[in-house]
Amino acid sequence: MKRLDADAATVLRRCGVRPSVQRVAVMDYLLKHRTHPTAEEVYGALAPQMPTLSKTTVYNTLNLLVERGAAAHLTIEPGCSRFDGDMSVHGHLYCTACGGVYDLLLDEVPRLPAVEGHRIEAVQLYCRGVCRECEKKNSQNN
Repeated sequence: MKRLDADAATVLRRCGVRPSVQRVAVMDYLLKHRTHPTAEEVYGALAPQMPTLSKTTVYNTLNLLVERGAAAHLTIEPGCSRFDGDMSVHGHLYCTACGGVYDLLLDEVPRLPAVEGHRIEAVQLYCRGVCRECEKKNSQNN
C-alpha cells in the first residue's frame, strides 16, 4: 500500500494509532524524508522545533509505527536500525561505499518458496553493493 502522498495523521488513524503531536511529527518526517533515517536522525531533525520531544518518545513512536504497519524497520546496515515510511512493495540497496540506503523498485513481487506450517508476516529484500553516485565517482577516478 503506497502512502507517500498521504497526510501523516491519516496514515496513523488508518493504522490504529492515535495521532498525537509527536507521533504526527515522526510519521510526517518518515513520509517526507526518503533517507531511511535512524531514530537518532529523526530526533535530531525534530528536536529543534519540538523542545519537549525526548529520544525515548521518538524510539517508542517508531516502534509503535512498525508494530502497527505504518512504517518498516530496516536492519540492512550492520548494527544500525533504520526506518521507512513507504510501505509499498520495494527493496533496498545498502551502499558499502557511502553507507546510504536506497529504494529498489520492483517490477513484480518475488515469489517465495512454500513454507508449510509457517506464517510469513513480513518479507524484506536487501541488497549490498555500490550506489550509482559512488560507482560514478569510482569510474572517474580510474
